[in-house]
This record gives sequence, C-alpha cells and structure tokens, in this order.
Amino acid sequence: MSLTKRFLDIFIVLLALLLLALPLFVLALFIRGKLGSPVLFRQHRPGLHGKPFEMVKLRTMTDGRGPDGQLLPDDVRLTPFGRFLRSTSLDELPELWNVLKGDMSLVGPRPLLMEYLPLYLPEQARRHEVRPGITGWAQVNGRNALSWEEKFALDVWYVDNQSLWLDLKILFLTVNKVLARHGVNAEGEATMPKFAGKK
Repeated sequence: MSLTKRFLDIFIVLLALLLLALPLFVLALFIRGKLGSPVLFRQHRPGLHGKPFEMVKLRTMTDGRGPDGQLLPDDVRLTPFGRFLRSTSLDELPELWNVLKGDMSLVGPRPLLMEYLPLYLPEQARRHEVRPGITGWAQVNGRNALSWEEKFALDVWYVDNQSLWLDLKILFLTVNKVLARHGVNAEGEATMPKFAGKK
C-alpha cells in the first residue's frame, strides 16, 4: 500500500470519526433497543493476500430462530430498521476502525466470506492483491445488483488500475450511490446469493 494512500485513509478516517462519534453513539442506542445486543457484528474476513482479520459492522439482524433452534433465513431476520441501515450503508461505519488499524482501506474490493477463498478462479483471487475496502469499483458500478462474475471482474480491474485519483473518484461516486440507495440487494435476496464458485 502506497504511503499516499495510507495517509489519505488515516486523514479521512480520523476526520470522519471526529464528526460521527455522537451520531454513532445514538445509532448504537437505537440498535440496542430494536435489535438487541451485541450492537456490533464481528466476523473474520480475508484481507490482503487472503490473511484473515476481524471485520466490525453494526448489527442489522435479529437472532430469530426456528423451532429446531437454527437461525432463521437472513431475509426473515433482517428487519425494516436493519434494511435501512444497509441501504444507507450506516452499518459499514465501524469498518473505519478496520481502516485505522490497517486491515482495510477506504477503497478496495469488498472483503467477502472466508469460505469463498477456495472457490475463486486464479484471476478472481487477484482481488486479494490489495487491501479490501469499505467501498470499491464494483460498489459504484452496481453493488449487489451485479453478478458475482461482473463484481470480480471489476475488482480485478481496480487492482490493475488503482491510483489516488481513481480512489478519490470512487469515494465521490460512493456518496452519490449511498444517497440514491442503488444496488443495495440482488433481486429476490436480502443482499446477494452465496457465491458457489464456477458452475
């Protein structure tokens, strides 16, 4: 990661945390009241070169379980309030901490599930040649409305064409996408269907 990119990450994150500290506290109280505890959702995701790190997000689902004790499907546990958090990307805000720690960058391919690692084609796996991001080229070009193949192709394009100016462009486009709430979920899904590898 270039020093310039890292400096930009730290500068923007520190400024954002300063401005968002109080709103985040209020949001945490709402989540506690509507969805329960814990307020934060933690999950291991693959970072640079696939090395695992603990990603932190705001909770968007309940712990609803069926008669067999198993968690209910995502679309059932995702409440209207949770959908609002996702559509506005407010649930992503704690990832600023991951950026500050150096696990993530503001811009890069989104960190997906650890279980996907052995399913990637060699070209798709190149998305891990850079640190994952809170937002990325795929997010501003369709987000979850894209197919997995389209998303991975855009991720790899970013790896090959990354620059400071491209990052600034993606950050600007991200604000527009979030305000318009485009591509929040794939048709018929709470977010995206699971990646099953090449058919």
